[in-house]
Amino acid sequence: MNAPIGLTGTLPGDARSRVRSADRIGDGVLYGLCMLASLLAVVTLGAIAYKVIDGASASISQFGLGFLTHSAWRPNFGIFGAGTFLYGTAVTSFAALLLAVPLGISIGLYLSMMASRRVRGVIGPLVEMLAAIPSVILGFWGILVFGPFLQAHLEPFLHRTLGFLPIFGAPSSTGSGLFNASLILTIMVVPIIASLSRDLFLAVPQELQEGATALGATRWEVLRGVVLPSAASGVAAAAFLGLGRALGEAIAVTQVIGAGDFIHVSLFQTGDTLASRIADQYQGAATPQLVASLFYLGLILMVIGLIANIAAQWIARRFDVGRVAAR
Repeated sequence: MNAPIGLTGTLPGDARSRVRSADRIGDGVLYGLCMLASLLAVVTLGAIAYKVIDGASASISQFGLGFLTHSAWRPNFGIFGAGTFLYGTAVTSFAALLLAVPLGISIGLYLSMMASRRVRGVIGPLVEMLAAIPSVILGFWGILVFGPFLQAHLEPFLHRTLGFLPIFGAPSSTGSGLFNASLILTIMVVPIIASLSRDLFLAVPQELQEGATALGATRWEVLRGVVLPSAASGVAAAAFLGLGRALGEAIAVTQVIGAGDFIHVSLFQTGDTLASRIADQYQGAATPQLVASLFYLGLILMVIGLIANIAAQWIARRFDVGRVAAR
């Protein structure tokens, strides 16, 4: 067993040598384990990328980059295009973030800065439990409960109130569509952003907040001028983490989006996403061409996720540089 820190110098020479040898061995083992874990992550990522690219190679050779812009998807005629699914992925993910980011930040601010300890201990775990609900359960709920409610109440209301906007066109007849999928994704993304935001806000030094309060700042001014800027990079990273969840969600979206093959401006119409189409058709893919095209969709989704991750790191770095310069 290693000697306590600070007592090594009081040991005899042989004991000190044994302690130093044990420390070097422990450091080497720890270094090796960490390097092995890092290499394993890199190898796994490389293996996944290779398999996806290899599976998509036939479709890439046949359709090229035109696959990204064509919207027709006709497996029986050998016609494939990702335009409809790119549109559905972009709309549902953007709508989910548009709703989830302010909700998640608000919940995080309330739990960290405004709620009492007792209330925080009750509401905090309940919010986090949303992330533990299986996506298939949320999909069932979206079909059986949320969809009928949207079809009967919310969609007609939005159409009557905001129908002059093309995105709020005629309500659907089933409740399935881009709007339902966007709201289900919002429910799945909110707990991620809320939990991370709460932890980030709690990590803001109390001295900064007390100093601003001592200078006469109100609670809102402390939140706006101290707490939010201090945690801005982390909140941005949390938002992109939520975006990754929204981009890659397949099961729940497949259940509520309607599997449409056309691009509709109205959110109330059916559509599809990259992940949803892969989950819906891969198991029953009857031709090698269809399988390759589904792999091509997966490759597009991987690239989008990589771009989102790089953007998150760039935004976080910009915020960090801005805060250092301000000081």
